[in-house]
Amino acid sequence: MKTSGETVHICDVEIIAHNKGKLVSVSYEQHRRDGEQQRRKREIYDNGNSAVVLPYDSERRTVLLTRQLRLPVFLQDGIERTVEACAGKLDGEEAEQRIVKEMQEELGYRITNVQRLFELYVSPAAIMEKISFFTCAYSPADRVSGGGGLKEEGEDIDVVETTLEEAAAMIANGEIVDAKTVVLIQYLSSRMQAAARG
Repeated sequence: MKTSGETVHICDVEIIAHNKGKLVSVSYEQHRRDGEQQRRKREIYDNGNSAVVLPYDSERRTVLLTRQLRLPVFLQDGIERTVEACAGKLDGEEAEQRIVKEMQEELGYRITNVQRLFELYVSPAAIMEKISFFTCAYSPADRVSGGGGLKEEGEDIDVVETTLEEAAAMIANGEIVDAKTVVLIQYLSSRMQAAARG
């Protein structure tokens, strides 16, 4: 964690909770554009960096997604299983290595070549997590198991294979509400449309 920059100085960090992730209260001073020095306090949640992938089969124009319980979505909207891209925490590994393992655990596909697209913060005002976004080619021949995730980690995942167009429609009808998944589907759709035109 950085403690000072050109316009920001961290004064104090207090750990509020530390279980799977860490919730901290951060007091800081910021040199404002108007020249004033302002002291502020924010709560920041650090649950680690992660990676996400949207595998794409160009011959069949299909993508692989997951369907699983996400407790915050259930608590907010009562939806018991959300559709999203395969993702996982880095836990100290390189993003490429971690996402290859996640694909095999969650989706049941063994893929060794992934393409890094970009890194994003999905909720930078309060969450420290930086997400590395990937895509990769896949085919039915790459399937090595039924996937489903790791029971010891509480995962109970359905594998969803659908066309890229159907995935985009799932965003429009509210079936896909996960931001990182929306970003990947829209990015890949845009890239495929550009390739078709060019």
